[in-house]
Amino acid sequence: MIKKSFSYMGISFLNLLSILPLSFLYVIAKGGYYFIYYIFGYRRLVVRENLTNSFPEKSATEIAVLEKTFFRYFADLVVEVIKLSSISESELLKRVKFNNLELVEDYLNNSQSILACTGHYGNWELGMMALGLKISSKAYVIYKPLSNPSFDEWFYKIRTSTSNFFIPMRQTLRSIASTRNKITMYCFAGDQTPIKDEARVWVDFLHQTTPVLQGIEKIALQTNRPVIYFNMQLVKQGYYEVDCYLIAEKPVETQEGDITKRNFKLLEEIITKQPAYWLWSHRRWKHKPENL
Repeated sequence: MIKKSFSYMGISFLNLLSILPLSFLYVIAKGGYYFIYYIFGYRRLVVRENLTNSFPEKSATEIAVLEKTFFRYFADLVVEVIKLSSISESELLKRVKFNNLELVEDYLNNSQSILACTGHYGNWELGMMALGLKISSKAYVIYKPLSNPSFDEWFYKIRTSTSNFFIPMRQTLRSIASTRNKITMYCFAGDQTPIKDEARVWVDFLHQTTPVLQGIEKIALQTNRPVIYFNMQLVKQGYYEVDCYLIAEKPVETQEGDITKRNFKLLEEIITKQPAYWLWSHRRWKHKPENL
């Protein structure tokens, strides 16, 4: 009961913060960066290890600069997500520009359901909300619920405020089966880490042997739905552009593992060009092949 009360207090505080303009929230983020990086030291060792292993060609000085750049952006990302609680549709569309969304719409307008994937790069939450306002069909987003039920409910309301449907990972197949007669787009964050018992497939990603989920590929092979990748790039503080890339038009014509490898190859190229905007604080490589 006490824990639930503290959660509601936290949510109320976040909702109040959300009313502030983003320009002011970025000032708070600047101070927040110094707190989480220099004082609290939030996952600094995790970020440094991930960066060092992913970019072995970079010097310790270069890694340190990249590490600080990531945490500055991470602080901005936090306040941007808080702002989603009260952001207007007009401001949302002003901050996210889709460059070639006709690639998606051409399939949907021709009664072709599709699968979409992306990574935890840029402000993926902002991008998915904006996408819900731009496409003609419904977007079903596969997500992992938060461990705190109160915050999960709060975040769920935010995420679904632009007509997207959010489906817990464990209910993915059931949801796809129930909507098989509808024109839909199912969206996946393909770079999530599988639990240890499910880490059976590995790819070479950022110079490391990496366990991956194959959910989107398995569904693509079963349904033969085209697979599209959403590449979200930071243009300037608070503003993003999204490009759509075709991963596989006819999945049944691909070889086993191709879709997963293409997904991670594209993500690797994106990260390598602008490394600071991926979620480096995630323990992406906590599972090792030799430990399985």
